Amino acid sequence: MPVSKRADRRLVRTDDSWLTLPNPVDVPVEICAGPEVPIESAAIDELLTVLETARTLSDLAAATPGLEFEPRLERVVCTPDFHKGAGIPIGTVLQTVGALVPQAVGNDINCGMRVEVTSLSVDRLRPHLDAVERRLRHLFFEGGRRIGLTPAHREGLLRYGLPGLLAEGPPADADGVWRQIGPDDTTDLRARLHAAGYPVASADAFQDWVTSGGGTSYDSIIGSVGGGNHFAELQYVSAIHDGPAAYAWGLAPGRVVLMVHSGSLSLGHQANATGRDQARAAWPRTVPLPANRILPMLLDERTAAGRERYLTAFANAANFAIGNRFFLAMMMRAGLAGVAGDLDSRLIYDAPHNLLWPGADGTVVHRKGATPAGGVTDHEHRTPDLYGEPVIVPGSMGAPSYLLRGLGNTRALGSACHGAGRSIPRGAASRGGDAELDAFLREFRVVTPLNHRDPAVAGRREIIEAWRRDLKQEAPWAYKEVGPVVDSLRGADVARPVAELRPILTVKG
Repeated sequence: MPVSKRADRRLVRTDDSWLTLPNPVDVPVEICAGPEVPIESAAIDELLTVLETARTLSDLAAATPGLEFEPRLERVVCTPDFHKGAGIPIGTVLQTVGALVPQAVGNDINCGMRVEVTSLSVDRLRPHLDAVERRLRHLFFEGGRRIGLTPAHREGLLRYGLPGLLAEGPPADADGVWRQIGPDDTTDLRARLHAAGYPVASADAFQDWVTSGGGTSYDSIIGSVGGGNHFAELQYVSAIHDGPAAYAWGLAPGRVVLMVHSGSLSLGHQANATGRDQARAAWPRTVPLPANRILPMLLDERTAAGRERYLTAFANAANFAIGNRFFLAMMMRAGLAGVAGDLDSRLIYDAPHNLLWPGADGTVVHRKGATPAGGVTDHEHRTPDLYGEPVIVPGSMGAPSYLLRGLGNTRALGSACHGAGRSIPRGAASRGGDAELDAFLREFRVVTPLNHRDPAVAGRREIIEAWRRDLKQEAPWAYKEVGPVVDSLRGADVARPVAELRPILTVKG
């Protein structure tokens, strides 16, 4: 269970919005968390283990003379949704010099969020929710998506991102969600995505996916939500906190919004495994493998070939994630259009939260479960309205989400949280109370592969029990309250709220 930061004596509060973590390797570590945000002791334990990488880099430097950059762990920032992960806590931002750390991004490379605002009002939608739910279940889980791709589409996506995919145009016999793509989806991409793509020379690591099916073919990968906390959600604008920014982004009270949270799926796992393998292959024989199992890769010409293999596969997976979120949004549009009639939907922003950003000076910023929050002047592509980089902070399933505008806070390494953050581990949450789950399901719609209302399914006790255990892992009580998390971002001058979004319906894989 979570504990308050006051209960963990290892943390020192420096002001209302920041905590510091003194540590034996003297690396600056700060956590953005206001007084109402709980901090897991287990996450602090894990973070202290991560900091041992500072000693690992020192050992690598001693064993590798002639380096252009002295490898070191320079700074660590943790966001308000900071919680225990698998080796490195979620919500951790690492800044290194002279080295990159594949594990500091994780398996789901370029997992991120996409938000679109539609022309539909919540009042117009509500009478059709039963039909929308059926339509979305068909699209997501019963073969309705029909995303036909040629090898050229797949190759273009993996090498160039959205521009590579869209340059091919729809397949000649396109049906399914391809029909949802409009002119606005193919123009001005750079202004409304953190990155439209990460161009690389090849997609050789994923040729089995590129060539699968020969000509135009359909697969079960593209258009998948994924598991865990991934989702596709219908929301509506319930409150405006920054009128000028909201107006510039097309937000108005009652407007229906689409939010998608997904990543690179199996491609990210494969790319991350490539990174670990290449780091292990380049490891000096004179340096013991670190106890924390975190293997950095030095930015050195002696590791260039292996690093290039990793970064190419990394970019392929990152590009796939952008395309996957794009098609998930098209599927949500199709679900609405099939019931509520014609509608317009425009991208507000697509932002990553599992990625790395190399700099020309040898620095590398790694974000794991943390999203960029650039300000007006330091956002590379600039938002059309120049209000700062949009920051997407979803709450738990059934709880409000927020859109904020980034302020480019250097103390936070230009980073914000990517959600409310877990307060209870999945195993413990799955053993939660049935009465709470029943009350939640009476008030909120969750679309899953299993239709629990189907009489043929409802009579299968073992299937229903497994379904309920999975839902409990993502239920609201398993997460922190999103309000104090957003207050922490505002209080720390990391990001300022623009709009609050209330959920209508969530699709979970």
